[in-house]
Amino acid sequence: MTNDSGKDGLNGGEVDAPEAWSRASAERNRRLYSSKEYFDGIIQSSDDAIISKTLDGIITSWNHGAEIIFGYTEEEMLGQPMLRLFPSDRTDEEALILDKIVSGERVAHFETIRIRKGGSPINVSVSISPIRDPQGRIIGASKIARDVTTQVELENAVEQFQALVNSSDDAIISKTLDGRITSWNAAAQVMFGYSAEEMLGQQMLKLFPEDRQNEEMFILEKILAGEKIDHFDTIRMRKDGSPIQVSVTISPIRDKQGTIVGASKIARDVTLQKISEANFKLTSCVFTHTSEGIAITDNHGVIIEVNQALTCITGYSREELIGRTYSVFKSSRQGPDIEKGILVELVRNGHARSEIWSRRKDGESYTGLLTISAVTDQSGQTQKYVALFTDITSLRKQQEKLEHITHFDVLTDLPNRLLLSDRLRQAMRMSKRSEKNLAVLYLDLDGFKQVNDQWGHELGDALLVAIARRMASTLREVDTLARMGGDEFVAVLVDISSNDELDCLTKKILKACSEPIAIGNHLIRISASIGVTLYPHDDVDEDQLIRHADFAMYEAKQSGKNKYHLFDAARDAEEKGRSAQLRRLSEALELNEFVLYYQPKVNMRTGAIVGVEALIRWQHPELGLVPPGSFLPLIEGDRLSDDLGMWVITQALMQMTTWKAMELELSVSVNLGPRQLQQDNFYTTLRDLLRCYPDVNPANLELEILETSALQDIEAISQVMQVCRELGVHFSIDDFGTGYSSLTYLKRLPAETLKIDQSFVRDMLSDQEDLAIVRGVIGLAEAFHRKVIAEGVETIAHGEELLRIGCELAQGYGISRPMPASALFEWIRSWTSPQQWKKLC
Repeated sequence: MTNDSGKDGLNGGEVDAPEAWSRASAERNRRLYSSKEYFDGIIQSSDDAIISKTLDGIITSWNHGAEIIFGYTEEEMLGQPMLRLFPSDRTDEEALILDKIVSGERVAHFETIRIRKGGSPINVSVSISPIRDPQGRIIGASKIARDVTTQVELENAVEQFQALVNSSDDAIISKTLDGRITSWNAAAQVMFGYSAEEMLGQQMLKLFPEDRQNEEMFILEKILAGEKIDHFDTIRMRKDGSPIQVSVTISPIRDKQGTIVGASKIARDVTLQKISEANFKLTSCVFTHTSEGIAITDNHGVIIEVNQALTCITGYSREELIGRTYSVFKSSRQGPDIEKGILVELVRNGHARSEIWSRRKDGESYTGLLTISAVTDQSGQTQKYVALFTDITSLRKQQEKLEHITHFDVLTDLPNRLLLSDRLRQAMRMSKRSEKNLAVLYLDLDGFKQVNDQWGHELGDALLVAIARRMASTLREVDTLARMGGDEFVAVLVDISSNDELDCLTKKILKACSEPIAIGNHLIRISASIGVTLYPHDDVDEDQLIRHADFAMYEAKQSGKNKYHLFDAARDAEEKGRSAQLRRLSEALELNEFVLYYQPKVNMRTGAIVGVEALIRWQHPELGLVPPGSFLPLIEGDRLSDDLGMWVITQALMQMTTWKAMELELSVSVNLGPRQLQQDNFYTTLRDLLRCYPDVNPANLELEILETSALQDIEAISQVMQVCRELGVHFSIDDFGTGYSSLTYLKRLPAETLKIDQSFVRDMLSDQEDLAIVRGVIGLAEAFHRKVIAEGVETIAHGEELLRIGCELAQGYGISRPMPASALFEWIRSWTSPQQWKKLC
């Protein structure tokens, strides 16, 4: 049959366009409907409760698993608020969940309580994720309750279902009866390493190890029989060929007529759990041989096993402890906050660690280090707890001694600079509140040097002790007397009501110093010069107050000694000179007049070069090379200190890049100023700098922070250090031993290395107190698994002593003076460790 144009009709000509479009549209609708039905079969075969809701909390989907868990039918719950399932004491969770969803965050494995239709509570573990439309906008939330396995009815379109499936932390995969993969969610990609494009249409056997291929036939037989396989533990293979231990649940997928057309698989990675179980078994085998006390309890805290070390530590026999709880060890000295903190950390992380007070059987309290961990089963439920006890009483005593040395002068036992600063700050706050004056007195002994030179240091030290006792006896209990060093002291006098009172107190101190003192067979006569400043009349910070009193003391000494002088603020105009110097230093930074010198750090035992420290110098156009001590104190506390500190880091990274191009890769440490690490943008600036120098391994950059700086705000400092460590850089604590080095603070600072202050190292060969401090720092480093390096190694003898007491890493003039980068290659070629050090290997 032909038409007028001579072309074939229905059988051979062109198909009418509207009719073709109608057929194509019908075919697309059929495929979409078929696809939706297919996925509907998957989700409805799951025992998980899978629910979706709008952003205002109205339920939009409710699957069969939800009916089983909560008892409500779909008709009862669609359009209802999600809060209908919440107990009255947990309704605030909905707002918290909404905040997370709106911000695009997922809530994973959140354990909580909900209410069934009959009013009974149910414990559920839920994962909640935002739902986005094709444009990426958040339009609702999906919830998967983990107590049962089920699927959620498809909502609106196949794309939205796929987004819901991809929100799961478990791998969700579907396949045909001949083993071809038909769906592959995001968690499957994370778990196995294959993308959806790589796996769709592939055989499921691609994930099976060779010795597990027969499992596929076993699974197929179960599926064809309409059976479900629950929590089947097996091994599968990742894309990179590594094995992964999984727990899988496999269910048949049926079409609308009930015919089995495939299978759905939900796989959970249990590798870590299996490792944990194996480790627990290993621990159970060897725990009797450790020196740490170990107790194993059930999930209610009842002791079911202890090792011999614990019985030795506590004095209880094994039989006396089995069946009891941890309360048997509780000491009255232990506060409730510590116990609460341990419990919170244990619930949050599955493990906790803390110093605690414990009690032995004989009633003696002792300091212990407790580490407790939860042991879980395959479903994540806690089965046991393992607690490790370490008696750190001797370590604590050593720490207390170190802390006392840190805060008190070794010779006179008076407060030192650090403790003085703290007490002065407190006194200044009290003065503000009470509206009463306080006075800072800076005292220098007249003629002490001559006594020292004539009669020797031993008599001089005895004189200092005697003078310190005399002065202290003239002060009130509320006042503070501190030794600054040498023959200089500072007194803080509080609640000064008048100038006459100040005059009387100051003259009493002068008199105490000027009266003859019998030291052995000698009658010593000296005097003192005192500078005084009043607060808040002299309204500056504590450092400035001391500095002003020091200025005034100099005036007293210049005017004849054995008298005191009140600080004159007019003379403080000299500070203007500091401003001019700051401007010149800022100009020097702009003109690139600063340079870096590098001082090697070595392993004395092996001779290996372990890194260098970058030290700044000022290449002054007129004065030549200016050491840092001449300008760094001027910029302390100024913004210029931060700018210069970042310049040092930048220059160090540039030099490291240059060295790497010359096949020299060294760890370089740079010093951070007291406030540099606390700048809001420090982390982002450091991150951006590291990105600018991609050839530098961040692990070769070490940031040194002063111990005293780190302790000013340990919480903030430790947080910044932690995020910076994620960039790959390392931290060390510089001048360790000069600050408040408590075990708690040291534990909280994520620094890998402790640097022993050179003042202790330099004098340790002649000063037993300094040697004790060095030994203490090395002991602390060993106890907390930190590296330790000694500064100020000036002689071979220093190195020998350090090696004997356990410190191998060092730097100092006895190894090398700081040098320009250009000189480092020659030094490395010529460096060899002294024979005396090698003999100690």
